[in-house]
Amino acid sequence: MGEFFVWSLFIGTVLFFFPVFLSTDVYLNVFENRAWFAFSLFGLKVFGGYAEVRKDGIALHLTEKYAILLAYERMGETKKYFEITDGFQLYRLHQTVETGGSESAYGVMIAALLQSAGGAAFAVLRTRHPFLSLKNGTVLSDRPCLKITLGTTTVFNGFVLTLAIVKKLLEAFLNWIKKRKSMVLWKRRHNVSPNS
Repeated sequence: MGEFFVWSLFIGTVLFFFPVFLSTDVYLNVFENRAWFAFSLFGLKVFGGYAEVRKDGIALHLTEKYAILLAYERMGETKKYFEITDGFQLYRLHQTVETGGSESAYGVMIAALLQSAGGAAFAVLRTRHPFLSLKNGTVLSDRPCLKITLGTTTVFNGFVLTLAIVKKLLEAFLNWIKKRKSMVLWKRRHNVSPNS
């Protein structure tokens, strides 16, 4: 029994610090107003769906019957939930841009500009993250289009994920305390009679 506990503790500790590879693949078609996305762990798809821009916000379709609307007014609040700590390391960043205009000089110039801008941005990323797998490509089409394919892989482990969750819980707890204190002060001010 004691041997089983020791082996369980050892395996749990190894898995807790074992690197986890989370991949995100996005395909954006501007002309269709849709972006398809998929999240995978170790190459196995966890979930996916598509997003589309609407007048009141961005609709995320997670299943055929279930969608979430991210309203434009609340985008600032939503951003807080997607903060990435230093422990989450970007491991792979591959992008391809497909644009129309292969028959015109302007189309070729725009494609060359996109390729140059991507190459310059990737050069900066390469100096900061030397082990980052980077690929940048531009494809010219004879039809009018603007399509972007983006693939990323992020590496983290259970320890880093636990720290991120604890950080969020502490932030929520501190915000709750601040709101509670402000409510108590507000009630005290309103309960004081004007003659006192």
